[in-house]
Order: sequence, then structure tokens, then C-alpha cells
Amino acid sequence: MQDAVQEKLDSYPDLINVILCEMRALVRDIVHENNLGELEETLKWGQLSYLVKGGSTVRVDWTPKYPLQYCIYFNCKTKLVDTFREIYRDVFVFDGNRAIVLRVNEPMPKKELRHCIELSLKYKSIKNLPLLGV
Repeated sequence: MQDAVQEKLDSYPDLINVILCEMRALVRDIVHENNLGELEETLKWGQLSYLVKGGSTVRVDWTPKYPLQYCIYFNCKTKLVDTFREIYRDVFVFDGNRAIVLRVNEPMPKKELRHCIELSLKYKSIKNLPLLGV
């Protein structure tokens, strides 16, 4: 599947490729620093997708329909985005209960994103905690 992931990354415009490769590196760092086990990197619904055992999938994508934004998608049947909205309402724009919407021309809020992605990748062990243990 690595070839399909690389092909997907290569299909993006240069600036988007750089941003999504930065996001990919962020996910890998989180998995490594938290000893979350083996990272599964694949495509789901044509989007770059990341998952570890015991976690909830994190997907990342950009589309030409909305060229100035990219999104990080989370399972809409979880409490993840509701929790992110509660703690980061002044940092992020949200799309319903499924995504964080980021602007291509703005700096990536890495500290806050790192926290959100980490919560998703640890989801099954924290899902019953108030505000996911935040």
C-alpha cells in the first residue's frame, strides 16, 4: 500500500504535498514518542489514513474544490471533534463532528494538532474519560 500512499502524495500540488508530508511526519512522531505500536498508513476513501491498534483513524486530505484549505478527518461516531471544539474553539475551524479545517496559507498549529491527533490515536483507551482525559 505504500506505493498507493506515495502516489496520492505525489498527485497533490507542490505546496499541498509539502503540507501533507509535514502532517505525515507529525503523525509518525506522535506514534513514536508515545510508543503506540505499528502505524498503519493507507488510503481510505481516497484519503491519506493513519491508524494504530487501540486508536481511531486519522485521515488527511485536500481537494481542488476547496484549494485554500485542507482537512483532518476523525471518526464522526466518536467524541473526538466535540472534545476538540470544547478545548480548541479559538484555534480551529470545524466541519461538523468530523473534521478540523485548516488554511493552506496559515501556519500549521502543530502543538494543538499534535494533541488532537494523539487523542485520536489513543481513543479506545480514553473514550470513557470526561473530555477524553484532557
